[in-house]
Amino acid sequence: MKNVIDGLNHWMNIVPKEFNRMSEVELSERPLPNKWSKKETLGHLCDSAINNLGRFINIQYEKQPYVIASYNQDQWAALQNYQKQSTEEILNLWCALNKQIIQVINKIPAEKLSYRCDLGNNEQKTLEWLIQDYLEHMEHHINNQLFK
Repeated sequence: MKNVIDGLNHWMNIVPKEFNRMSEVELSERPLPNKWSKKETLGHLCDSAINNLGRFINIQYEKQPYVIASYNQDQWAALQNYQKQSTEEILNLWCALNKQIIQVINKIPAEKLSYRCDLGNNEQKTLEWLIQDYLEHMEHHINNQLFK
């Protein structure tokens, strides 16, 4: 889990610096009417953190395999109204959530990393896989939407 923690810490250093170099107009601009702005994409990463933080905790004590509930990411982004929030508020939320995720990951006993979760469609993965996938999902959005 060290690589995930290192990755999260890396991005918590880089993302705020890069966002602070961009104008509010650039951060709020949608590439297409139905695509998220950089602010909304970071907001989506907040929503991902909120949902995954609960998953990382619940998998450790709920009945195995823990069933992962999906969420409607477009509705979450719209209802959270990230487009109208200040960039500073979104950055602060994203950093705080990821600091908490690091705290949770640091406390997971090694034997619990093999606990199983049900992703639906008869697909099961381990808690360790889910944690690694969280970072990969974040990096996908950072590399393809925030800093492309």
